[in-house]
Amino acid sequence: MSLELSGRVRQGSFELDVELSVDSGETVALLGPNGAGKTTLLRVLAGLQALDDGVLRLDGRTLDDASGDVFVPPERRPIAVVFQQYLLFPNLSALENVAFGLRARGTPRAEARRTAAGWLDRVGLASMGRRRPDQLSGGQQQRVALARALATEPALLLLDEPLAALDAATRNDVRRDLRQHLSGFAGIRLLITHDPLDAHALADQVIVLEEGRITQRATLAEITAHPRSRYVAELVGVNLLHGTLRGGTLVLDGGAELIGAEAGLADGPVRAVIRPQAISLHADRPHGSPRNVWSATVAELDRHGDRVRVRLDGPIAATAEVTAAAVAELGLHPGDPVWASVKATELDITPA
Repeated sequence: MSLELSGRVRQGSFELDVELSVDSGETVALLGPNGAGKTTLLRVLAGLQALDDGVLRLDGRTLDDASGDVFVPPERRPIAVVFQQYLLFPNLSALENVAFGLRARGTPRAEARRTAAGWLDRVGLASMGRRRPDQLSGGQQQRVALARALATEPALLLLDEPLAALDAATRNDVRRDLRQHLSGFAGIRLLITHDPLDAHALADQVIVLEEGRITQRATLAEITAHPRSRYVAELVGVNLLHGTLRGGTLVLDGGAELIGAEAGLADGPVRAVIRPQAISLHADRPHGSPRNVWSATVAELDRHGDRVRVRLDGPIAATAEVTAAAVAELGLHPGDPVWASVKATELDITPA
């Protein structure tokens, strides 16, 4: 079983143009900034919006073919969606909510209720069947929405920011439960999210969508090691620099130069990734082992527990991460001058 999409959708000045392939048994996370086209893509897959050009196929069946005048409406697609706000019917019990999709497909009432009860048991809510949504916690509502989607045995399960409506304390527990439930689903799973933690916990592969185009696809670990855009670098918390390699020297697009330890790379356009933890900060120009030293200005301080991310302006705009004790010792405040350094071995340089 597979999902194959090659198509375009135009909305005013925005255009979504994607080539997408996902196999059954794997969870793929779709990451992207606001306005990247994530919701538009979900609407195309769910049948809420038709393609302007191209073809959508699921398990060998054509669901949308702009040139062949084929369009299967949402209710006839073997697709289920778990929305961000869950969209449970407030006047129905948890049991009747789960049974609703089955009843809409023509399943007799008694059979639909038996199947729904089985799914509530599988998601740990067997005793909650008579409760209405307003009598359930956010995590319980999320599990009812998931059970409702899975009860119809869809070929494709779409999860639209499924954890966004939960508080931080609940999200970790539900994320763990959701991974367990998804692992037992044999169909195709597409998770739409902006949170890399969700992608890390739930997905086998990550697809990055930016400005209506897929810019990267790999595991989260691979994307973290080799981000291809500033958005991805900021998302995974690393610095991404662009420049040209000339005889072992990285000449950045802004003109600054860095020395790397990469051997065997040909001269030409490259990307360099630097972990914020690899950048050291100093009150005075350092001497010794660092081969790369530059002056900078503190633009912003962002504290995370006992660590502080320091955004630097200057010839090399980057973010360093140091201890709160180091910030106090250096007396750093926005606007202060500072020296930054990084070892050549800490530059991960790859062809652009």
